[in-house]
Amino acid sequence: MHSEGPIVALTGATGFVGHSVLEELLAQGYQVRALTRRAQPERAGVVWIAGDLSDRAALSELTRGAEATIHVAGVTNAPDVAGFEAGNVTGTLNLIEAAVAHGVPRFVLVSSLSAREPGLSDYGASKARAEKLLKASPLDWTIVRPPAIFGPRDKEMMELFRAARWGIVPVPAQGRASMIHVEDLARLLVALVPPGEAVLRQTFEPDDGKPNGWEHTEFALAIGQAMGRRPKVLGLSRKALDRAAAVDHFLRGTKAKMTRDRAAYFSHPDWVVTPGAGVPPAIWQPRIETREGLRTTAAWYRENKWI
Repeated sequence: MHSEGPIVALTGATGFVGHSVLEELLAQGYQVRALTRRAQPERAGVVWIAGDLSDRAALSELTRGAEATIHVAGVTNAPDVAGFEAGNVTGTLNLIEAAVAHGVPRFVLVSSLSAREPGLSDYGASKARAEKLLKASPLDWTIVRPPAIFGPRDKEMMELFRAARWGIVPVPAQGRASMIHVEDLARLLVALVPPGEAVLRQTFEPDDGKPNGWEHTEFALAIGQAMGRRPKVLGLSRKALDRAAAVDHFLRGTKAKMTRDRAAYFSHPDWVVTPGAGVPPAIWQPRIETREGLRTTAAWYRENKWI
């Protein structure tokens, strides 16, 4: 680690995607200022800033002296609209304002494919509003809309691996989705830190390079294969997903994983990246083939006793 490396302000560093981004930034010789809500062990090259996206003083400290901001943190699941609004819209606005105030020119935002369909879910609507705020700012921005992300440390997709172990994997009945391994996504976000005409004010939809994405059943079987199983794939209709959300709400209340908002999002038939919205190959290309990535992810879950 070179002490003279440029400083990048990073949100979400303790989460699934942010952890990989932090590792990649350090590997590339950057210094990192990372926002955290909980005390973290000391680490060479990292200055932990205590606070969250509602804490303007913390955001001011986070962005001071930085050359770029990578905004990974966000709310993917909330019991109501207000939760998404606070985490994804107001939080992003606060960070944009801090970056502008400290003259941090470069801003890379992790959005979501769901922002393409803001009428479908509160989550997608909040991501679309965050994008609009960034586009209206004077910053040198790039927006990345990842498709479904998988890899070690992911607690969301882990549920499907666990289900495959029991021999049955529930998926939406119809539709296709693109995929990306978390380490490929992290490499992309760090590759976008240096400014350049090819990335300036662009919105990218990266994926694993599989044309037309994955049909849901095909992906469920690939997870089964990674777990050494051939599971039965259970295709759930929108009504069935809504019922699952009602049951989850009854059992877990505001901590429910399957919500009506997610049911609406999951049952949309097309979460395949847009042709033509890919990253220029000179800047980034995916390296991890998805079946191999699923296999190593399954191995990580097992080794770390997650499943």
